[in-house]
Amino acid sequence: MKKLINICLLLLFIPGLAHAQSGLDTLSLESIFYEPLLAGNRPDLTTFSPDGSKIYYQANDSAMTKEELFQVGLNGKNRKPAPKGVKNRFTVSPNGQKLLYNDRGDIWMANLNFENKQQLTKSKVPEYNATWSPDGKRIAYVQEGDVWILDIKGSGLTQVTSKKEDQTGYSIADWAGDDKIILSQYDTSEYEEYYFPEYVNHYVKTGATRRGIARQIYSVAYLDSSKVEQVYEHKGYTSSSISADGQYLALDIMGPPMKKRDIKVYDMETSKWTTVFEDSTDGWLYGTEMEFAPKGQKLMFQSERDGWNHIYTINPDGSEMKQHTSGNYEVPWVAWTSKHSMVFASTEVDPGERHIYTLNTTNNNTLKLTSKAGYRQGFELSNDKQHLVYEYSYFNEPFELYALDLQDPGKEVRLTQTIPERFTNIDWQKEDYIRFTGRDGETKLSMSVLEPHNMEEDKTYPVAVFVHGAGSLQNVYKGWSDHYYREYMFHQYLNAHGYYVIEVDYRHSTGYGREFREDVTNWMGKYETQDIIDGINYLAENYTKADTSNVGIYGGSYGGFMSLYATSVAPKYFDAAAALRAVTNWDNYYHTNPWYTLPRLGKPKADSANYAQSSPITYVDQLEQPVLILHGLIDNNVGFQDAAQYIEKLIQAEDKEFEMMMYPSERHSFTDPDAWYDEYSRIFEFFNKHLKETDANQ
Repeated sequence: MKKLINICLLLLFIPGLAHAQSGLDTLSLESIFYEPLLAGNRPDLTTFSPDGSKIYYQANDSAMTKEELFQVGLNGKNRKPAPKGVKNRFTVSPNGQKLLYNDRGDIWMANLNFENKQQLTKSKVPEYNATWSPDGKRIAYVQEGDVWILDIKGSGLTQVTSKKEDQTGYSIADWAGDDKIILSQYDTSEYEEYYFPEYVNHYVKTGATRRGIARQIYSVAYLDSSKVEQVYEHKGYTSSSISADGQYLALDIMGPPMKKRDIKVYDMETSKWTTVFEDSTDGWLYGTEMEFAPKGQKLMFQSERDGWNHIYTINPDGSEMKQHTSGNYEVPWVAWTSKHSMVFASTEVDPGERHIYTLNTTNNNTLKLTSKAGYRQGFELSNDKQHLVYEYSYFNEPFELYALDLQDPGKEVRLTQTIPERFTNIDWQKEDYIRFTGRDGETKLSMSVLEPHNMEEDKTYPVAVFVHGAGSLQNVYKGWSDHYYREYMFHQYLNAHGYYVIEVDYRHSTGYGREFREDVTNWMGKYETQDIIDGINYLAENYTKADTSNVGIYGGSYGGFMSLYATSVAPKYFDAAAALRAVTNWDNYYHTNPWYTLPRLGKPKADSANYAQSSPITYVDQLEQPVLILHGLIDNNVGFQDAAQYIEKLIQAEDKEFEMMMYPSERHSFTDPDAWYDEYSRIFEFFNKHLKETDANQ
């Protein structure tokens, strides 16, 4: 691909880069952003093999972006490319002897090794959502929005639903016994149309998209009577689980503002609903998982009702609710392994560590299965519930896939080896992982610090602050950041060029309890800025070489928003801000992403004060420091409208110093290495100009 042509739209030209390396011999902006990938292509677990003896995963042995399918045994041996005939999406029959998969829109059945194939459907329109009945004699599937039943041995075909032309299509939630199917519909008819225009083609495209909050509908299809009965309809967010015996349907329900939660259980024998659990908050609910046990009728759910996300169980009639974990820590993931046991991950040791435990629900006994410090995520349990596969990392070690045998939990088994030698040959700096108390004397904050290389005794060094995106995300922990791996390497590049780099998991971040996350409700930016400033003050008090009179701040998306917001409201602490794909006006974001903005700020008309005080565009007149605006022109998450409106305000103010670059063919997540390289080259030069040349310019 040709190098991106740098088109400066406004005022200031930024020169290219040609810097000699110091400290990290092979680390350069080119090596960070271009192929082969310096940290390798992180392996993505696809699925367990049909017989449960190995896993399939996506990776690239040559550290290139294009992924291939590999397989490896759960003992970490026999790692090799997967056979060509293997399908990575399939469902195994209840007796574990057959599998279903889709090939070119048709449904096929085969042995567990993908041999003895039998084509079950053949039509001009695709079939999907194929699901085994509990007895394995029939399958249900969807074709053109309607549900069909196929008798595998008798080849009988029955149409279960017959939707009208303008009616929302059906999906199969699951079977409820052998004679009923739970169906769901996702009605988006109330969505509104928005536009993210595309300019690089011969003709301008409108980039039309429809956004909103869907209405979800649940129905029961009674196969013995051909009756389809709607049992629930709700606008908002709903998840479902069905008891092993097929008697109960549980729905976990939240409205669009995500402030009230109801778990309702429908008894299909009596056709009655029972509300078994309720929770509410002034902020927004989070971590609301729910699942029936694989045997029996016990329902597990997670809740932050005591301030932290923990495990509970309850009966379908609402009796015998029991809390199984408690304390000032999070349970980010849990799954049943049998009628009375679970496996779960916990941050009980430290917010920046995740360990794996088993739980006996009859006596609440737990057993810690892992001992090695680090961060674990992406948990997947095998169909037989004996093996757990997950991602593991520790500081400068990028994530690899690991496995635990839950029946014989010994040492964790490393399954993948995808980190290139040229990455391990670099002497990466291990960040300082810090827990400190904020200005209120109560709020515990997590912070990472990276120091400049080869510091001289009589010099101090400027500070770059990175702000993670999403808001609701944890990014300071004892591991490699899979969300921001490019940024992590860029920070080490900054270290090699004389910068401190810090990051604070500000209030709004996940992993620290409900109150910590929800403090920002109705005023995003306020408490996050306080926490970041507390981090700068901690740095000044404990790192004597840090020049906190020269601080640059940068981030993307929510991090871009925070960079502009913090620099505007706290100019004494921030001397330059680089904002990538930043939200500048939360009113815009509400219309295209109401699922995010409504729970945090309310509605723009009714809660206009919340939107005004949270939007950087409100504070343009207060802006004293230079800013760099970087945005993809066809960004369909944070639209380019936010950049355009903010730049217009800067121009009209007449006295603001800013630079800007737009990327014509990039959306919210950049894909072109040239665009990544250009973006971070500009950030590097921008910081050098305003943080390192300050004294010389005075």
